[in-house]
Formats: sequence, structure tokens, C-alpha cells
Amino acid sequence: MLDAIQFSSWAEFFDMGGYGFNVWSVYALFAILIAVNLILPWRKKQRIVRQLKRRLTLDAEIQSEDDSNGE
Repeated sequence: MLDAIQFSSWAEFFDMGGYGFNVWSVYALFAILIAVNLILPWRKKQRIVRQLKRRLTLDAEIQSEDDSNGE
């Protein structure tokens, strides 16, 4: 079976028997979709962590102001 999958040159490999554009565009689309599915959740997590840190800092400042006003 693997004997049938042979190319005589790199140009023939990239041409894929005339279907090279279709084959390589699907590979490129797949790579883009995988990258998007990895990058977007990672960026969203970073944004959520930044918001939570900011919220904790603000809550701590408000708490310290309330404690100093209560004395």
C-alpha cells in the first residue's frame, strides 16, 4: 500500500496530482482552526484572571477604607 504513495519530486508532492490547492488549503484551514481553538480560550482565561485580580485589589482597598472609617 505504501508503495503506491510515491512522488518523484517535491513539486509533484505539492501538486498532489492536480489537487494540491484543495489539499493544502484544507490543511491550512485545519491549522488555523486548531490555533484559534487554542489561543482564544487562553486569552479569555488571562482576561478573567486580570479581572479577578483587579476585583480583589479593589475589594481589599474598600475593606481597608471601611476599617479606617469605622475606627
